[in-house]
Amino acid sequence: MAKHKISKETYIKWYEMMQLVRKFQDQCYQLYHKQKIKGFLHLYNGQEAILAGTYSVLTPQDSVITAYRDHGDPIAAGIHPKYILAELYGKTTGVSKGKGGSMHMFSKEKRFFGGHGIVGGQIPLGAGIAFAELYNGTKNVCLCKMGDGAVRQGALHETFNMAMLWKLPVIFMVENNGYAMGTSLERTTNVTDMTKIGLAYDMPSENVNGMKPETVMEAMQKATDRARRGDGPTFLVVNTYRYRGHSMSDAQAYRTKEELEDYKKVDPVEYVRNLIIDKKYVTNAQIEAIDQNIKQQIDEALTFAEESPLPNENDFFTDIYMQKDYPFITD
Repeated sequence: MAKHKISKETYIKWYEMMQLVRKFQDQCYQLYHKQKIKGFLHLYNGQEAILAGTYSVLTPQDSVITAYRDHGDPIAAGIHPKYILAELYGKTTGVSKGKGGSMHMFSKEKRFFGGHGIVGGQIPLGAGIAFAELYNGTKNVCLCKMGDGAVRQGALHETFNMAMLWKLPVIFMVENNGYAMGTSLERTTNVTDMTKIGLAYDMPSENVNGMKPETVMEAMQKATDRARRGDGPTFLVVNTYRYRGHSMSDAQAYRTKEELEDYKKVDPVEYVRNLIIDKKYVTNAQIEAIDQNIKQQIDEALTFAEESPLPNENDFFTDIYMQKDYPFITD
């Protein structure tokens, strides 16, 4: 549990956001099978506590960059699900104008820099964002998230070295759901305690229970405080679990039903729901109202995505180059 007292309002806000992300992902699962969403689709079910704990600490001026399991972050940052679903539909009203799809969502307004399909590709980019903050003399931090499979990429080691050398205000977070696609952590490395990787660079590193928002928030608070003081990066290994497959084509033959059910016994959404009911933070009627509001948001998102226009042929040629303030670029 977190050391700091967490308010009733925070717990209720956590439930609203986590349940919204969960129900949105469930809707996406159904829409994919109806062939409304095409291409790749990586769902976030089971990992919602990470979002709750993380976004309770970050400020609107901080930045987030992540991998391709990226639908939950923009919702947690405050973007209406209709813009996320429109992106999944490939519509012009989507957060990336229908050009990014499931794996490449961006929001300049919310300082959410993706959504990256290349495994580990966001790691040096996250350090680059942090370097810009350091260069500009701000107190802002960058949260750079990755899966456990991305830790095997060589770019991580180069980035860790530079981040520590330059004391960059970056938090490296592994969302360790136990599997890199269908390959367990134990089959990819003999260093199963990934904090040892950060410690090799003298980077403060910590294992975190990712099934409870309180523990994530506590770890994030320490890491952001360190970064804002100018003391450099932190490496957080947040241990969690995904209920769905790696992507929609995953038959999940690498794990048992019993393993999945064991993790569902500590489901993060149910944990927060039960807590706010047990502590009488909400009445049954208030819970029903929250759930109904979430259903309305998802229904609105579905209508918006269905009715939004597809890109036209001219859209292929926009958002490719930026010429403003670069006089050496000519037509």
